[in-house]
Amino acid sequence: MERIPHFINGALVSDADRFGPVFNPATGAQDKEVALASASRVEEAIAAAQAALPGWRATSLAKRTNIFFRVRELLTQRKSELAAILTSEHGKVLSDAEGEISRGLENIEFATGLSHMLKGERSEQVSSGVDVHSVRQPVGVVACITPFNFPAMVPLWMIGSALACGNTVLLKPSEKDPSSAVFIAQVFAEAGLPPGVLNVVHGDKEAVDVLLEHPGVKAVSFVGSTPIAQSIYKRAADHGKRVQALGGAKNHMVVLPDADLDMAADAAVSAAYGSAGERCMAVSVLVAVGNIADDLVKAISTRMADLKIGPGTDPASQMGPLITKEHRDRVASYVAGAADEGATVVVDGREQAFDSDGFFIGVSLVDHVKPGMKVYDDEIFGPVLSVVRAESYSDAVRLVNDNEFGNGVAIFTRDGGAARQFEFDVEAGMVGVNVPIPVPVGTFSFGGWKNSLFGDTHMYGPDSIRFYTRGKVVTTRWPDPSTSVIDLGFPQVD
Repeated sequence: MERIPHFINGALVSDADRFGPVFNPATGAQDKEVALASASRVEEAIAAAQAALPGWRATSLAKRTNIFFRVRELLTQRKSELAAILTSEHGKVLSDAEGEISRGLENIEFATGLSHMLKGERSEQVSSGVDVHSVRQPVGVVACITPFNFPAMVPLWMIGSALACGNTVLLKPSEKDPSSAVFIAQVFAEAGLPPGVLNVVHGDKEAVDVLLEHPGVKAVSFVGSTPIAQSIYKRAADHGKRVQALGGAKNHMVVLPDADLDMAADAAVSAAYGSAGERCMAVSVLVAVGNIADDLVKAISTRMADLKIGPGTDPASQMGPLITKEHRDRVASYVAGAADEGATVVVDGREQAFDSDGFFIGVSLVDHVKPGMKVYDDEIFGPVLSVVRAESYSDAVRLVNDNEFGNGVAIFTRDGGAARQFEFDVEAGMVGVNVPIPVPVGTFSFGGWKNSLFGDTHMYGPDSIRFYTRGKVVTTRWPDPSTSVIDLGFPQVD
């Protein structure tokens, strides 16, 4: 059975006291195992990152930039190879896997502009003979803890900016689909990244506890569920670390009566069921405003019948399996309980049969959903779309703003004034206008509000530079020695 190793100080390390299973979600079979790091193994990786930090921090911006250009070239050349790894361990279809890699590469491209991003400011003659300038310097060793749903994209979002800023990194990917992290680390090494600058350690709570508490780790970036994000934020902050922890979501798509219903139905199906709903930006609630709900539900259910669900390696498949059997059963339980809570199950994904032992489930559509129902309140993280009926625009906005999450939201309308007002009114970090999944391009930053984000900065883009660096202000004066005197008073501006 293939064993997935750690990557520490430029070398693969496969020995361990414990191993975790890695399944192929399309077949349900375990075909790999991953080494789970002990506390001492994580400490070994931290030591390697600490040892590499002075040299990497001192590496010129020009040399760092060349490495990132080379990483982009290598990942582009080997995209199909990495996509195959993603599909085999996560289950997503190959087109989704390749799209994920492309979105991750946006941040590598952003990182190639590090010479510009790390520029400081300068003011001359702020006082007689006194100049002031500012610089941004790396925070040190950074821990990046990434989720199972985007095992290539999210690591690239984090490590691209962290490395560009001169930090060294410990990447702890999900143990459910860990191979892509090792693949990416090896690509960075091939591109010229020195040993110890990027390390990959696999593990569970034992490994994470060390990363959160070790004094050698100065910052933690995390993506996962809200309860875990909240816990990680508090624990890491209590140990004096800079933290950004992105949590869960319940993304609403508001459809106004004037919207193009065919366009809205296409968008709802794509955004709710793409990647099997296993993405924090998936649309999980459709808010039908006014009298359009019946027509919209009919249009969506008609389109659902044509979706092809199967192994990610099948070019005909539009949606693959879920990540584990346990997660599939959890998603099914929400559909099973929706009717008991008073909702109407229009399409029941549990009824679809599959000629496979993989972790497949069909797509579900649930109508007449209301706040207070579990199918509405919880982040399901699967191919389940809930429909809530709202009488007015104000009711729809209130519904979105009352939700505990504030990750992404979309509105579909032909009315520019209504869209502009929605942008102003809605409480969410990312807003789409006739765009169902408003993930920003790499030159902007990604992140939500409320219980979707713990910390002060968003991920990738300009916010990532602020997160992975510390500001320093330097005041200089080169006076004529003959004019130097002792002055015990408060500094004066003259």
